[in-house]
This record gives sequence, structure tokens and C-alpha cells, in this order.
Amino acid sequence: MNTQPSVDLTNTLHPPRIYAYIDSSFAGCYKVGYTTKTAKERVKEQYPVATPHQTWEIKFNEIAIRDDGTTFSDHAVHKALRNAGIRQVNGEWFECSLDDIKAAFLAVKTGKTNVQKRTADFPMRPEQAAAVAKTRAYFESFHRDAFNKGKTPHFLWNAKMRFGKTFASYQLARAMGWRKILVLTFKPAVQDAWQDDLKTHIDFTDWQFVSKNGGITPEMADMSKPIVCFGSFQDYLGKTKAGGIKSKNEWVHATNWDCVIFDEYHYGAWRENAKDLFDGEVDKHERAFAENEFLTNFDEELLPITTNHYLYLSGTPFRAISSGEFIEEQIFNWTYSDEQQAKTSWDDAQGKNPYASLPKMVMMTYQLPDSIRDVARKGEFNEFDLNEFFRATGDGEHARFTHENEVQRWLEFIQNKLPELTVDTLKMGAKKPPMPFSDAELKGNLLHTFWFLPTVASCHAMNNLLTQRQNQFFHEYKIIVAAGADAGIGVAALPPVKEAMSDNPLTTKTITLSCGKLTTGVSVSPWTGILMLRNSSSPETYFQAAFRVQTPWVLRNHDPADPNADVILKQQCYVFDFAPDRALRQIAEYSCRLDTVNSNPEQKVAEFINFLPVLAYNGSSMVQVDAAGILDIAMSGTTATLLARRWESALLVNVDNDTLEKLMKNKEAMAALESIEGFRSLNQDIETIINKSEAVKKAKKEKGDDMTPKEKKDLSEQEKEYQSKRKQIQEKLIKFATRIPVFMYLTDHRERSLRDVIEQLEPQLFRKVTGLSQKDFALLARLNVFNEALMNDAVYKFRRYEDSSLEYTGLVKNKEEKLGLWNVSIDPSQVK
Repeated sequence: MNTQPSVDLTNTLHPPRIYAYIDSSFAGCYKVGYTTKTAKERVKEQYPVATPHQTWEIKFNEIAIRDDGTTFSDHAVHKALRNAGIRQVNGEWFECSLDDIKAAFLAVKTGKTNVQKRTADFPMRPEQAAAVAKTRAYFESFHRDAFNKGKTPHFLWNAKMRFGKTFASYQLARAMGWRKILVLTFKPAVQDAWQDDLKTHIDFTDWQFVSKNGGITPEMADMSKPIVCFGSFQDYLGKTKAGGIKSKNEWVHATNWDCVIFDEYHYGAWRENAKDLFDGEVDKHERAFAENEFLTNFDEELLPITTNHYLYLSGTPFRAISSGEFIEEQIFNWTYSDEQQAKTSWDDAQGKNPYASLPKMVMMTYQLPDSIRDVARKGEFNEFDLNEFFRATGDGEHARFTHENEVQRWLEFIQNKLPELTVDTLKMGAKKPPMPFSDAELKGNLLHTFWFLPTVASCHAMNNLLTQRQNQFFHEYKIIVAAGADAGIGVAALPPVKEAMSDNPLTTKTITLSCGKLTTGVSVSPWTGILMLRNSSSPETYFQAAFRVQTPWVLRNHDPADPNADVILKQQCYVFDFAPDRALRQIAEYSCRLDTVNSNPEQKVAEFINFLPVLAYNGSSMVQVDAAGILDIAMSGTTATLLARRWESALLVNVDNDTLEKLMKNKEAMAALESIEGFRSLNQDIETIINKSEAVKKAKKEKGDDMTPKEKKDLSEQEKEYQSKRKQIQEKLIKFATRIPVFMYLTDHRERSLRDVIEQLEPQLFRKVTGLSQKDFALLARLNVFNEALMNDAVYKFRRYEDSSLEYTGLVKNKEEKLGLWNVSIDPSQVK
């Protein structure tokens, strides 16, 4: 029991500290002391005689206050070091490492035995604690509800990259009292993060990490202690040639897990074609697995693994949110805007700002001169195609760009050396636009950049072009080709990048060329800018890559006398895009689809670009684009046909068992639908769907591969019957949904969201067009029969398209008035 009294800090100039320093005279040793002054002042007192060179350097400097508020002295740390078997020499000097001192300090501070010499003790940030609290509350309330008996709860963390999902997941496990956690991922490269948090943090002492690479084996694990099993879908759900479970994985299938965590859930390869994720980096094993029939029709309830909870983690869960897979109470949101808002509003009285090192992002888009981009125009709208522009053939040193002359001119463009660009700019009387490798401020910040190209061949072709004589400027940079089989799989491609930066990235310059590797699950602090040089139809791929450059870059131990004096080297980071329309569509997609709270798309975009300003070079000047401008440009590629298809999408309605069950139990909603022609037998159809689908699931789960051919045939017939009825209900609901734009067109209102449609003051027209009252429609929306998130998107796009058609006839103000800032020249250093 601790009997040492607390110290009254109100009359103390400095809180008590434990410090440790080295001296060149005592090689391999640290001196551990205690002071109520600054560590620097105290150590200087021990060296009263001035010498030509300072021989000491402080390596450790922390406040000596326990978690319970009491203080402790260096004697307690000395004792912890001796108990760990560390030899004490010459008074307070110890033959040990810095990690030994950190571990001993934490053992005293937390009061926990630290045999494993853990060195991390950081708490959860406010948003991580909020995620844990909301998830725990949902799981506990789900299990209390008798309606959910026999069901497993699902929860999604829509949390941006750098949120700390692994650490927060482990804290959720502690809060829930879980002892068996299975982590499944489609990208095994994220293993390091899961393993490091568990091995180093004091909160997870005695927790065990089981993995085929780097962790302990199942045979070595002590099942009486908490266990985290990490693996890939490919491994744990893969089958033998005979169709059975791999023998080494049988224990995973036999264990009833407290929670199954799906990491990097945005990869959702089982839900749709994953081609965009594998463009360029052709890995036959991953591609084959992504296109596997089991994952294409993936259903967690049919997993050959049992669990009491499901947790889904993703920084870009667009599909999961837009499909209505999770309702509002099943989602915790933490976006880039939330993070930057927390950073700017942090009260210093709360202590050190935990968000201070997270840099602000700036997007800069450039419209290339027609003389360059004409070779790569494609598609219905004759858009500039990056994949065509950077198309290459050949391998290694023989790789060449198909349009090499134009790519060479692009390299001159990003240095502001293109002759026609300079002439045009001077004619306009404007200063040269800021280019990545010409503007003094940008160039000074971009010591290390990541260039995201279409294919392995284009990466090698770029390397070959950059090293040619005419590109002398780029010879200052070490070029790393992180593409192809030679670069290694996953994180194996990372060491060459870090080696090229050397021990001091401030004195080196690098360019990393990749077409897929290192775009997820890795952190490279010195990367300050990414050049988007490939198409990406997937916003997941785009922003997973873009956020690589937002990794904090902090110089620690910069002052030898004060190891706590950190220098933040990266205040801003940059995304450069050379297909402006595509880039602005991605911004609109990202900000609208991940913000599940606000229903006004223009406001969503405005809030997002408040923290991620978008600068656009339009051929003569660099301008900052506002929210209306982004949405107008994003909508410019939409046609009436595409809008009509959006209203015919099956994603607009939900006919899963849970939704149908809620619908069937609501008499008012059932009465409303059954009053419409075609829904007369709705109750009976829903009962058939639920009963037969549950029976089929149960049979598949219990018998699996042991079913006889007759049993398989019977199940197949039952599946066809209930799937046919489900499809009929879905088609009828879609037919109803297609009446919504008809109503919108006939009203005089300008609806921005589904809520506006429901709350308009033309009830008779609504019933006449749709067959339902607005009150009944609102009820069905609340029951999740209609996917509100996707309908909001469709409503808003229809409204903007309708506005543009009215604008064409002169009924709306000129577009130039709405864009506001298009004629204002902006320098990147002026962006706030």
C-alpha cells in the first residue's frame, strides 16, 4: 500500500519530475533522478564546472505523479529497476536501456507489474473514448432487447485514417470484458499496427497476439488470458482442394469468439468487383480471392465462425453507409472535418493538444494546356483520361510511356517551365501559378512525395524518364519504384523507402512511385505531398491513398537538454490532381457520403473544404473553389438518363429480414402499403421470406458441407422461392420510389433532401402521384424501408439538375454569381 502523501502543487513552481540522462564518461549507463525544478536546471547543477563540450544529454523527462494523484520519487524507480534485474553502479547510475527506464517508470506510475517492460501509457483521445462508449452502449442495449434473442449485433466505426482504430478496439474489448477477439482483414499489411499496440501498451499486459507471421502460435497461447487472433480472409476462410477447412485453422472455427473485427472494411471485395483496388498491382492470389463466389455473396451470418459481436472498421466505408447496411445508431462517425475542428477548438487549459501534429490538407488541381491533354481525351464527356496519358509498355529499364513527349512536357509543367504556359500567364498580367516543383514554399515542403500511377509499367517508365539528362532537376531526388513483384508484397515494399530517406529526412529528397503498394496500412511521416496520376472510380482508393500524406511528422529529442521539446515539421500536406473534374467529384462524394448527420449536401461540402481547401488552376490563375462550385462541377457530368437510373436502383430500398420484420410488426405501415395495388399479400409474402431464409441459414450453418445432394436441392428450391418473393417486394418498392422525382418536378418547391419531400405542403399531390400519404411515407422511411442516405443524394442531384435546366431558360441567376471566387487569384500560402 502506498503511504507517501500527495504534494500540494499549487505552491510549486514546477511539478515533480523523474529524469534520466547519459554521459559520455559512463558508456551504457543512465542516471535516474528526481527534481522539482526543470530537468535541465537540475542536471546543470550536477555539472558546476564548465567544460569545452557538454558531455551529458537528457533522454527521459516525465512528471512523477501516479494515476491516483500521488507523487513518487526516483527511489521508487530505482527499486523497480533493481527488481527487473538491472545492475546499479556508482550511486544512481544503472546499466540499462532507455526502454528499461520507461518500463520501470510506468510500473511505478500505474501500480501494475511490468514484467514485459511495456513503454506506452497514452490514454484514449476524446473521440476514441466516445467511440468505445457509444459502441458499448449499443451492444449492451441490443442484448437486453428480447426482440434480438439469438441475433448478433453489428457496429461500424466510420473513422478517418489516423484515428487509432486498433488501439480504440482494444480499449473497447477491455471495457466489454472480452477475452477472445478475432481480427479478419483483407489487407494483411495492417498487422504491424495491431501487434504493436498490444505488445507495447501497459493496458494490455498479459494479452496475447496470435498470428502466423510474427505472433505466437495457437499451441503457445494460454487460453486463460486474453487472446487476439489476427489473420486474413484469404487464410481463415480459404478452403482445401477437397473443399474443407484447413486443418491449421480448425481451432479458429471451433472457438466461439467474443467479437469478430472486420478491419479495412472498405475493401468490401465480397460486395462488388474489386478491380479498382487491384489495378496496376496484379496479385493473382488476392484477385482470385476477391472474385471468389463465397465473398461475392458474403453474409456474415453464414460465416463458418461464431461470435457474440461484430465490429467493422473503415476510414472510407462508402458502400456500407450508402447501402443502408448500418442504421444511424449502429455507426460512430469521426471524419477529417471533425478532427480538424477538434484541433482548432482545443483549449490549452486541458493540456497538450493531441491533434496539434495532424497536418491540414490542401488540394491543388490543375487543368493542363490543351496541347498536352488532347492525346488522352476519352468518354461521353471527352474528359482527360489520366490512365491513357500515363499509359506505358515494357519492363524495368525498357519501360516507356506511349505519350512520352506529352509526359515530358507535363514534367516541365509541374516545374512551371512550359513555354506556352509562361507566355499565356504574362499576357494575362498575372504571376506564375504555384506549381509543385517551382513555387518556393511548395518546393521547400515537398522533400518527399508519393506519385500514384496507373500500372507497374508506368512506374518504371516514370523512373526512366526522371533520370534522363533533360530532367536534371529531378536528379536531386532518390527515386524508389515501389511497384511490381520485385518491390515485395505489402509492407515489404516499405524498407527501401525509409532507407532512401536516411536517418535524417530533412537532408534528403525522395520520390516514391507506386500503383497500389503502400497506399493503405502504412505510415511514412516525411511524405508531404501525393500526386494523383491515375484514374480511380473508387473514392475509397482515392482517399485511402490521399490520407497517406497526413501522417504526422514530428521531430522528437531535437533539444538534447529537453527530450519533451517536440518540433512539428508538417503543418500542411498536399494532394495534387491533374484531372480537376474528377478530383472535385471525389471531394463531393467523400464529404457528402461520409457525413451521416447533415442532410444538406452544400453545407456538408462547405464544412469539409473549410478544413481541406481546394485550389484550382484554370489555365490563367489559381483560384479557391467554394462548395457550390464543387457541386456544380461534380454534377456537370450527369445526364437525365443517369439520374433516372439512380431512381431505379435496388439500393434505394431495404428488404433484408430485419427491415421486413420491423415492417410486419408495424400495423400502421402494413396497412399503408397493403392499400396500394400489388401489395395485397404483403404480410404472407414477408412471413414466407423470413421463415424460409432463416431455415436455410440454419441448415447451412449446422450441416455445411455434410449435406446430401437431395438436401442441397431442397435448400436450393427454398432459396429460389424466398429470393423470388423478396425480389418482387423490392421491385414494387422501387416502382414507388421512381414516382418521387415526378412529384418533385410537379411541385414549385426546390427540395434538397428526402425530409423536404416529406414535409412539403402539397399532400394531395403527393398522394395522387405516389399512392401514399406523406405521413405514411415518413413512417416507412423511419423503419428503414427506404434508404434515406441514398435518397437524399438522389433528391439533391435531381434538384441541382432541375436548377441547371431552369438556369438555361434564364429563370435562375447566372452561375458566375454563385461561384463567387472564380476570378480571385490565390497563393497557397494565403489559404487559411
